[in-house]
Amino acid sequence: MSTVLVTGGSGYVASHLILKLLQDGYTVRTTIRSMSKEQNVRSVLQKAGAGNMDRLSFYAADLTQDKGWDEAIQGCAYVHHVASPFPGGAPKDENELIIPAKEGTLRVLKAARNAHVKRVVFTSSFATIGYGGKDRVEPYTEEDWSVLDGLPAYHKSKTLAEKAAWEFIENEGGDLELSVVCPVGIFGPVLSNDMSSSITLITKLMDGSIGKCPRTYFNIVDVRDLADLHIRAMLDPAAKGERFIASSDGKPMALFDVAQTISKGRPEKAKKVPTGEMPSWVVRIAGIFSPTARQVVPVLDVIRALKNDKSKKVLGWTPRTPQQTILDTVDSLVEHGIV
Repeated sequence: MSTVLVTGGSGYVASHLILKLLQDGYTVRTTIRSMSKEQNVRSVLQKAGAGNMDRLSFYAADLTQDKGWDEAIQGCAYVHHVASPFPGGAPKDENELIIPAKEGTLRVLKAARNAHVKRVVFTSSFATIGYGGKDRVEPYTEEDWSVLDGLPAYHKSKTLAEKAAWEFIENEGGDLELSVVCPVGIFGPVLSNDMSSSITLITKLMDGSIGKCPRTYFNIVDVRDLADLHIRAMLDPAAKGERFIASSDGKPMALFDVAQTISKGRPEKAKKVPTGEMPSWVVRIAGIFSPTARQVVPVLDVIRALKNDKSKKVLGWTPRTPQQTILDTVDSLVEHGIV
């Protein structure tokens, strides 16, 4: 089996991808910013059923530095570039996110080209597709790009990083192939306390932090299905030079629908889950006084429909239902004592 590198190995998505690659028999390398994290990542993967951990090795590499990337990538057939800076809140300067996202992506691509890697699979985001323009009814597809004007810093960083990746492949990539996966909100079982920002929504629904649900809507993908899509994009010749939206089937879910899914599916765990919606006009008024409410106002009543047909038809991908993903998320949060 081939040797595969996954960047950002301590992260939520990368951990699930490493887990699946190991279970599928690959020799896996991963980068972490500090080798002090290695033992914890190994422990998490071992408990999750990774099997033979002798096929996993760790390398120290940082998106903001050249050091370590050549060594990590040399001898790999494939690279999954998952690592990306993610804000704890809105940064004072958007370049705090944009520069490491863009330059880090180019560092990985250059090292991959120089090491004669066959293909890089880049974890982009639906943030690069469906934001910044006027509200629209027709579904978004892989042909769409977010409009940069007025985009939040994270969305802009992902968009500029992906555009830089395509430009590099076209102008400097040589024989290196690129495939891009654009996930929506990522949910699914947690392997440890390290989880996606999306999952904090579930924890807040369950711990009583949200009294009533604002009228917000989002698409969902299961982290296990996302890992599966990455591997399909790695192996399928048809994925060369293509983008793939990673999202479950169906319409975007309202936050209240998520709450009801938990209440009906796991009633014993849902004692603090909201039982009603908050009218949008109330949230807008609250936004005058509350920074938290103010963050919600721009996405009230915004529904971003999309098509995931390409991922299913071209790569034979079959995602779980969002309801199953939500309940599996809840079960894992309870199992790990997070809620």
